[in-house]
Amino acid sequence: MEIVAIARLGHLMNRLVKLLAGTNRPAKIAIQVAADSVVLLGCFTFAMAIRLESVAFANNLKVWLVFALSAAAALATFGLSGLYRTLVRFLTGRIIVAIGRGVAVLAFAMLLLNAFGDRGIPRSVPIMTATFALLSIGGFRFLVRQIFRGPLQLSKRPVAIYGAGEAGLELLNSLFHGRDYSPIAFIDDDPRLQGLIIGGCRVYAPNELTQLKISMPLDAILLAVPNIGPARRREILSHLEMLDLEVKTIPSLSDIIAGKAKISQLRHVTPEELLGRDPVPPDEQLLGQSITRKVVMVTGAGGSIGSELCRQILDQDPLALVLYEISELALYSIEGELSEAGKRLGTSTKIIPILGSVQDEARLGSVMKAFKVETIYHAAAYKHVPIVEENVVEGIRNNVFGTLAAARSAHENRVERFILISTDKAVRPTNVMGATKRIAELICQGLAQQDTGTIYSMVRFGNVLGSSGSVIPRFAAQIESGGPVTVTHPEITRYFMTIPEASQLVIQAGAMAQGGDVFILDMGNPVKIADLAVTMVKLHGLKPYFVNHASEGNPEDADIAINFTGLRKGEKLYEELLLGNDPESTEHPRIFTASEVSLPLSDLMEKLELLQNACSKFDLSEVRAILEKMPLHYMPADDKIGDLTWATSDAALTLECLASTGAKTAI
Repeated sequence: MEIVAIARLGHLMNRLVKLLAGTNRPAKIAIQVAADSVVLLGCFTFAMAIRLESVAFANNLKVWLVFALSAAAALATFGLSGLYRTLVRFLTGRIIVAIGRGVAVLAFAMLLLNAFGDRGIPRSVPIMTATFALLSIGGFRFLVRQIFRGPLQLSKRPVAIYGAGEAGLELLNSLFHGRDYSPIAFIDDDPRLQGLIIGGCRVYAPNELTQLKISMPLDAILLAVPNIGPARRREILSHLEMLDLEVKTIPSLSDIIAGKAKISQLRHVTPEELLGRDPVPPDEQLLGQSITRKVVMVTGAGGSIGSELCRQILDQDPLALVLYEISELALYSIEGELSEAGKRLGTSTKIIPILGSVQDEARLGSVMKAFKVETIYHAAAYKHVPIVEENVVEGIRNNVFGTLAAARSAHENRVERFILISTDKAVRPTNVMGATKRIAELICQGLAQQDTGTIYSMVRFGNVLGSSGSVIPRFAAQIESGGPVTVTHPEITRYFMTIPEASQLVIQAGAMAQGGDVFILDMGNPVKIADLAVTMVKLHGLKPYFVNHASEGNPEDADIAINFTGLRKGEKLYEELLLGNDPESTEHPRIFTASEVSLPLSDLMEKLELLQNACSKFDLSEVRAILEKMPLHYMPADDKIGDLTWATSDAALTLECLASTGAKTAI
């Protein structure tokens, strides 16, 4: 019976709340004024009864006249102070100020009116009435606020906020007014805060989280620590991963300060936060040495690395920035972004968007000559291993002969520095893409031996987070769609670095170059891709399980599958950054140099001519043979040539048709 009575009472309260919420604004104000009048009357009557220990004053009309005038003054002050313009559902502690002004006027008016003759009101009663009124009117409003919020709170997800500092408190207030989350606890590392009650939520230590999850209906954890470093954030996330709770975070401090995001705009944890590390402060002199007040050109300016290079180059105030890109859409996007950024920075840098292919040496030369280019960052390349493996000739033409065209044009037009963006896949390549990038390195090394006046260098690094085609965005999309998450192999590992850090290091490495340098970026420790997939699933509050693997797990107790699909064409289990084992340190702790095998330019050009002829005839057997004979350490992962056209057509007929056209491009 008691349960039924409580349920009926709750139903009635919900109906009452809905009724009041639907009332128009003037009616709500009238209700508040009437309620405050009753409260003031009760407080005054109570104060008089306590002070006089009698209710005989009730027959004294002078007493009620003083009270009526004083109460009217107090109600008017409440209105002028904004008390009746405040939505009860969104009350904060600042409302006490408005109430305090009103009760102060009440007490002062009562004392003043009582002073003009003996009205029968003791001097202590105005103070007692004001005190009772402050507590009653304020308390009543907060009680009503809680009643209004009650039905809404029941539909919210219970969460804990990690971080009881200023960001955590601001997030707490935002969540109270929102419709998604109901904060029930704080988590904080500071022992001074642990055990305290902040905003109605107790502060717990991180090691109490496991027990907290058992004792409370906890659905998610919200990170509100925007000012900690990447390494510390990674430690926190590693601990939270074990709880099988969804983890979200407020935006970064830089985005909040810049006005790009609000503290209440929660998002899922990004891979950069899972894999990021504390940055090393850049050498400002190195950053600007090859850029400031110079004409800089970036090939592949619309790509992942190229676009970030452009952003950081713009920060160094070049005289002009030439954006060389084959994709009209990519060029349009990056040109618009940089133009807007230039206005915000107040820079005089001229942004020059140029459509063109790096295979077009005449176009490259005319651009370099027209704008008097001084520094080139060559980022244009086909970089996706399976795509290049299935389109061998185009991959070679773009990555090898495109680099040759750009590098020779740089020499012919007296460009001061030419920096090639290379990859860890160039080390002992098992795929055509890696082999082409190693040849691109050999081209720069060969030209550097000629004393051309141009300083050639190469910067080699691994995967960058968030680049097009990266596994990270694919994992996120697969998790959002319910899975399965696809990983090629249980043991596959990769190096990862954020695009901004990689670009910053590329710029600094290029400034150090003396000619022919092969720079290696410190990528940190390799990451097991399967472990990364598991972590991303868990931080979405889901339980993963494996299929097609010995540790299959229990699908009945899990939410999302991780499926192993097998290595793709040309893919390696692990990547390397060095052919040898003799990296040398530089003035930057995360940039090293390596002594790699090179070829005299004349020998290299002979091999490139053979390669060009084989590509022109579409003789992929010959192409592979040439790549295997060059000093690339090329070891194809598959005996079968993966090119789609080669695989689906009659090879002999294809060779005959192409040979009959006499197609051949001179190098």
